[in-house]
Amino acid sequence: MRFLEAGTGRHVESSPVSYDLTYDDVFMVPSRSAVGSRQGVDLGSPDGTGTTIPLVVANMTAIAGRRMAETMARRGGLVVIPQDIPIEVVTEVVSWVKSRHHVLDTPIVLAPHQTVADALALLPKRAHNAGVVVDEDGRPVGVVTDQDLTGVDRFTQLEVVMSRDLLLLDADIDPREAFNRLDHANRRYAPAVDTDGKLAGILTRKGALRATLYTPAVDAQGKLRIAAAVGINGDVAGKAKQLLDAGVDTLVIDTAHGHQESMISAIKVVRALDPQVPIVAGNIVAAEGVRDLIEAGADIIKVGVGPGAMCTTRMMTGVGRPQFSAVLECAAEAKKYGKHVWADGGVRHPRDVAMALAAGASNVMVGSWFAGTYESPGDLQQDANGRLYKESFGMASARAVRNRTSDESAYDRARKALFEEGISTSRMFLDPARPGVEDLIDSIIAGVRSSCTYAGANSLAEFAERAVVGIQSAAGYAEGQPLHASWI
Repeated sequence: MRFLEAGTGRHVESSPVSYDLTYDDVFMVPSRSAVGSRQGVDLGSPDGTGTTIPLVVANMTAIAGRRMAETMARRGGLVVIPQDIPIEVVTEVVSWVKSRHHVLDTPIVLAPHQTVADALALLPKRAHNAGVVVDEDGRPVGVVTDQDLTGVDRFTQLEVVMSRDLLLLDADIDPREAFNRLDHANRRYAPAVDTDGKLAGILTRKGALRATLYTPAVDAQGKLRIAAAVGINGDVAGKAKQLLDAGVDTLVIDTAHGHQESMISAIKVVRALDPQVPIVAGNIVAAEGVRDLIEAGADIIKVGVGPGAMCTTRMMTGVGRPQFSAVLECAAEAKKYGKHVWADGGVRHPRDVAMALAAGASNVMVGSWFAGTYESPGDLQQDANGRLYKESFGMASARAVRNRTSDESAYDRARKALFEEGISTSRMFLDPARPGVEDLIDSIIAGVRSSCTYAGANSLAEFAERAVVGIQSAAGYAEGQPLHASWI
């Protein structure tokens, strides 16, 4: 990446200012490009994680669950399961995600004798907002949506209100053909069945279209990828081995202050296990931390202290660093060793993801941005004005610490609860235009692909090399924001 020298139009190798920069402080200058199509840009990461789009969902309890993991991997991203989830649960989640279909979404399955109340509790778990009613042999006999359930007694059985007019797709149908069949029949979705006529999944028109635009992130056996985190305290080796035995594809060693002796020891212990998957470690914000963690055995360094929406570290402690400069310095240092960095936190717009990649990140971690989606683990709630939301919280907040220390004594838990660096509850509203995580992925990836074409880059590696970045004032940033109403 090169900087634009203000007032001269020249490109220089280092920043023309002596202070650190956030994503808002920078912009990208278009360059001569021979890239013919945005879809021709390869967004696969070179860091060994197998992602085909540069998005990783942060290991936050309110965001990273099985539904998120399934959906992200199907579109080419990766989810990191949090470290405070019991190993039995993680093992089950990993197995479940790896058994998911590459094209079909996992349906909400209901029985004819179940009630409207049962369906209403489950439908918000999926962006397609539909349930498939199956008989005792697992064959579809009807479908229900929230519209079918509106104004109906909650104890009414589903066989009374379900739609029996079914369009059934073959489970192995070509996505383009599936889209055409759904479009011709004017259907938003349809159940898909296997050769025995049993329910195999559900496919929407958008889902069929996305299957032609994205490449799933899969392992050597062709199964969807998933990552998991481990902390730096306790039996690190034992927990890491259990996660590896469960089949995780990337192992993240995670703590808020990654440049400490306990982290270095933890990396060495995990490296000694000879894992055949990438080891990610962090968080840090400076080149010295990158060197120490790589020398200890890390493959990927997680960069970011304090930029997250749920994090209060900078306001509580004064510790951190503007994220763009942190990623830029750390990526340059990691490159010297043939390693990579993940930019963790601080992204609020697609442009921020593009700027992180321009700075040299191989993947960008997203947390709270994805909390307000159907796929995040929390229950869908409604405020007094009817707006839908889910609750989110930081992983250093009192709420997260309480969950993480549930096995400790009441005294120890009470002591730790006095010190928090994160928001314990925040409402993340669903965007009516983009209520599902796939909607957000579409928006982000469209922006990133377009950024690559502006830079004349066919891949992420080329993008980091060719991007020309300038520094702007707050007024410059404001000038680039669209107006949703007139000036008057």
